[in-house]
Amino acid sequence: MLHPISAQGITASFAARGGVLRQFTVTDEGVEIAPLHHAPWAAWEVPAEAPPHQAWLAGDFLAAPMGPGTDGLHGLCANGDWQVLPCGAGQLRAVLEGAVHGATVVKELSVEDGHPFVYQRHLFIGGHGALPVSNHAMLHVPNGAKLSFSRKRWWETLAEPLETTQGRSALAYPRRAEDAAEFPGADGGTLNLHRYPWGPQHEDFVAGIEDPTARLGWTAVVRPKEGDLFLSLKNARALPMTMLWHSNGGRDYAPWNGRHLGCLGVEEGAALPVLGLSSREEPDPLTAAGQPALLQLDPHGTAEVRHILGAIRWPSGQAVAGVMLEGDVLTVTGDWGAERKLAIRGDWLGLLDQTVTPTKRPRDWDL
Repeated sequence: MLHPISAQGITASFAARGGVLRQFTVTDEGVEIAPLHHAPWAAWEVPAEAPPHQAWLAGDFLAAPMGPGTDGLHGLCANGDWQVLPCGAGQLRAVLEGAVHGATVVKELSVEDGHPFVYQRHLFIGGHGALPVSNHAMLHVPNGAKLSFSRKRWWETLAEPLETTQGRSALAYPRRAEDAAEFPGADGGTLNLHRYPWGPQHEDFVAGIEDPTARLGWTAVVRPKEGDLFLSLKNARALPMTMLWHSNGGRDYAPWNGRHLGCLGVEEGAALPVLGLSSREEPDPLTAAGQPALLQLDPHGTAEVRHILGAIRWPSGQAVAGVMLEGDVLTVTGDWGAERKLAIRGDWLGLLDQTVTPTKRPRDWDL
């Protein structure tokens, strides 16, 4: 069963199984934009030993705890059931059945008239210890994409490739590089992280670490052939990692079977264990810079994760050169001068002042 929420110009639906934002559709300049990805298989095609969330892999969900070695790969939040509670128009609230590290988890989704955004918050009430977390949005990019980001300190892969014997990975593991346009590839060359895809039939995961002085963290994904733009926005000081999952036919076993194509995961979070080199260092470089490496729970209070997803028309196909937040206006600028000013809840992410986070232009934006 899907639970809908809507406002002028935007609709969204929520599935209680797995806590999934199944879709959101923005109507902008008379065009409907629905950027989220859905896996091409039916539930019965998923092997019994696979993580439960693979049966309904779609949209956006909360991974907590995130990563390998956790319950169902991405934790109870992604594999359990959520109870939807009565709420007002344009809002949805749900409570996870069961606890995560002793914490009760509450999900809140909301939309607003004239805003091309879904606002989401996850509350962890009580609990103990710290855990890796991320929002796990998946985009449908069958025709390629151009990616831009708020300024990153470096990019880093996992300790081991995602696939070696039953599929293919294109990046080198573990590796760390400052230049996203020249990340080490598995074949000894380099790959440009500002592009999707890097080539045919590959499965890869790489994470970028925010500049510790930044406030607004953002990821912009331009789909040139579709003429639109996806935005992921966060408080960079609360969620210092942007993780990219390229799933493009690189797995040959069920249920993937080489047919999971054109999926780009844009995962914003705090998840030190996925960093193949940094997680081995003491102290780790995030903690050393004053950035949260994990979400710290409060046994006598709450911890929260806030995130904004959005989509707009972007017919120029220009890569995004910058994103600026001023009050309740978000300005998106293209690398050749395209510009959109968007209504937004300027205080939603907990930013204290005006935020400008330009990024240097990659050496090669061409797909």
